[in-house]
Formats: sequence, structure tokens, C-alpha cells
Amino acid sequence: MRDQLNNNPVAQAVVVAVLLLGAVFFLISSKGGGGEAAPEESAGPTAAIEEAPATGVLPAEAAASAPPPPQAVVDAVEANQTVVMLFVREGAIDDELVVDSVGRLGGLPGVATFIVPAGEIARYAAIAQSLAVDRVPALVVIQPKRLNGGTSTATVQYGFQSPQSVVQAVVDAGYRGPTLEYHP
Repeated sequence: MRDQLNNNPVAQAVVVAVLLLGAVFFLISSKGGGGEAAPEESAGPTAAIEEAPATGVLPAEAAASAPPPPQAVVDAVEANQTVVMLFVREGAIDDELVVDSVGRLGGLPGVATFIVPAGEIARYAAIAQSLAVDRVPALVVIQPKRLNGGTSTATVQYGFQSPQSVVQAVVDAGYRGPTLEYHP
């Protein structure tokens, strides 16, 4: 077989043609063909997804077409509390573990927590759209306005969060000291 491929130009042309057709088929059937990307698979319940948190400013007219968030969230932001919102899919094991982690924030002063089922995210569209929340579990921490001259800023972290990482996100939101930029 190898000798036929090495010595027969017609066999070589057939093999090249088959490989090119296979490559074209692959490109058309994958992302390169304009189709939708396959949804990301969820990590297991004990797998931590370590991502740098996304940060965003929540403008006063955030998502102008979106209704304002529920009054309890607005009141907590206006009261200069650190607002913690957890968007979850009910019944998912890893989401339930993060709910338990957020539940431990109850003893921290100046922190308002909200657990939001994914089916109710539309009620929080002004916030979710501003931060481009695109999957659950999503831990959103809104910094008190007094720390940014009256501007609300927030971070979002995805995936499993341990109790320590949830508390750290709240502590980070209340940090007032200097920050350094990182340049790799």
C-alpha cells in the first residue's frame, strides 16, 4: 500500500482530495461554518473553575430597556451595602453548594445577599446585562457606592465557589486601599 502511494500520482491525488474534503466538512460542521457553538459542559460538583472575576461598572441607566431590579436590591445598593447576588440553576449540585457558601455571609455586617433562580434572571436584567452574565452559578458582588464616588461597580465569578472564596469576594469589594496593576 505504501509503495502504491509513493509511486502512483493518481493514488496520491485521491488521498489529497479525500483529506481536503474531510477538512472542508470539518470546518463547515464546526464553529467555522457559521453554526452555533456547542454549549459548555458543566464541571463536576467538586471541580473549581478558577477564573479571574469579570468587573464592570453598573451605569445608572444600565440596560436602558431592562426594568429596574427588585426594590430590595435597589434599597441595599442605596444603603451602601455590599450586595451579593447568586444566580443559580435550581437542583444543580454545584449550585446548591455555592448557595450554602453564600448562606454563611449572614453574619457579616453591611452585606445583603440575594439568591436568584436562573428562571428569574429577567427581573435582574439591568444588572445581569451590564455584567454580561452568561452562565450559572454566577456570583455577583456589587461594591458599596461610597467606595467609588457614588458609582456602583461589580464583579462576577462563575462556577463553584468555596465559602472562603465567597467571603474573599465580599472582603475585596469593601477594600479601600491602593491597588497595583499587573503587567505580565
